[in-house]
Amino acid sequence: MRYIIIGAGAVGGTVGGRLAEAGREVVLVARGRHLAALGEHGLRLRVPEGELTYRLPAVDGPGPLGELRADDVLVLAVKTQDTVAALETWAEVPVAGGGTAADRLPLVCLQNGVEGGRLALRRFRQVYGVCVWLPSTFVEPGVVSAAGTPLTGILHLGRLPHGTDDTARRIAADLDAAHFEAPVVPDVDRWQHAKLLWNLGTAFEAVCGPAADEAAHALLARVRAEGEAVLDAAGIAHASAGEQRAARGDKVTLVPLDGAPRGGGSSWQSLARGTGTIEADYLNGEIVLLGRLHGVPTPLNELLQRLANRFARERRAAGSLPVDELERLVKEAVAAADRAPLDVD
Repeated sequence: MRYIIIGAGAVGGTVGGRLAEAGREVVLVARGRHLAALGEHGLRLRVPEGELTYRLPAVDGPGPLGELRADDVLVLAVKTQDTVAALETWAEVPVAGGGTAADRLPLVCLQNGVEGGRLALRRFRQVYGVCVWLPSTFVEPGVVSAAGTPLTGILHLGRLPHGTDDTARRIAADLDAAHFEAPVVPDVDRWQHAKLLWNLGTAFEAVCGPAADEAAHALLARVRAEGEAVLDAAGIAHASAGEQRAARGDKVTLVPLDGAPRGGGSSWQSLARGTGTIEADYLNGEIVLLGRLHGVPTPLNELLQRLANRFARERRAAGSLPVDELERLVKEAVAAADRAPLDVD
């Protein structure tokens, strides 16, 4: 199979590089300065073994590829806010032998949150979800870092909305050969919702920086508790913290990488690169949406969603909000929610 990585950033670039290292055929899709750097210098992947360089085909869209192959796998690794545009770009591309990508090719959603898969199912027949546990960084054009060892990441994989098939198992086998563990599960949605709860902290990290003291960790616990209450009210199952710890074990241990300091996760990186957008609407915003649908107040997630969007829109520096200022805003948000409870008949 040929893997077309749509969005060769932190996660997509790491997966693409590791697959290429394992001998799989890979095409990277990128744009702007990142695309130019990939074309000029190749993909530079910084991992615990050192810096590896891969000279891979890099394109800005389907045009240069012409007709797609029947053995192509589309790997959607853009941020959720860019998903609709990517789906529109690739869905109607013709495939050798007839039909279009949306009709014939598997689409693997290598994304945080759960909305990307739902959007993809509107356009593509074969959609696969992934619970992405892959610490990686992309802040410099052409350079991606992944500090995990002995595995680069763990990627639970399954068909959406549920189930497994031979295609999922073939993709998982390729990932298993490329420094990943890729369990094929019939309930990938359950794993993705568990990861969603973890990702509720990415907006905090983006605006305040990584949690560094007891107060910050206590605040994050409250944010995730809101999320759990909402999922429970909505009847949405998620893997428990214990189940996740058992699955990960000590398989992905972060080590310092020369020349590649890890400042924060995907949302922090969006602010650091000054992209002007951030995925908070599909992480904290997912909890806010479900809370409104099921009558559960979510003032902390709503606040973090609003702050993250403001930071992105105004291109404010990542991690520049003092935690004590956020705590003041949290008190105001909670007080306002108490004064105006959410009523659902």
